[in-house]
Amino acid sequence: MFNALSFQRIAHALHRAGFGRAAHAVTAAIRTLFSAHIPAEVVIGPGTEFGYGGIGVIIHKDAIIGRNVLISPGVVVGGRSELPGVPVIEDGAKIGAGAKVLGPIRIGAGAKVGANAVVLQDVAPGETVAGVPARPLHARRRSIA
Repeated sequence: MFNALSFQRIAHALHRAGFGRAAHAVTAAIRTLFSAHIPAEVVIGPGTEFGYGGIGVIIHKDAIIGRNVLISPGVVVGGRSELPGVPVIEDGAKIGAGAKVLGPIRIGAGAKVGANAVVLQDVAPGETVAGVPARPLHARRRSIA
């Protein structure tokens, strides 16, 4: 089944092979069909999935996405104007719908980002963050009675 990610993989292969114009045409198709901006230059690991076909996803051309990552609809992975660098999302991370991951930060392996969170700082491996700005969620302790 064709979705934004499968189109991006084709564009990435064309870009690496030196067919820049063809890669640009495929990324234009992604913008038109999925309202998403996923440049051919983006490195996306195997097993990564975009929820709902990648509708509304925006990824910076220099971002690095690891293996088996889940990126939900409406997610932005991009830079910040006052800071050089872009996000790195490690293997197995999950990013909720509408979340914004911005600046030279790292989302650790297996981390989870809540829906509509705005992440401006590193997220440790396995940690769950939510909110604006995103903060770690602490596990609730059950009281034993």
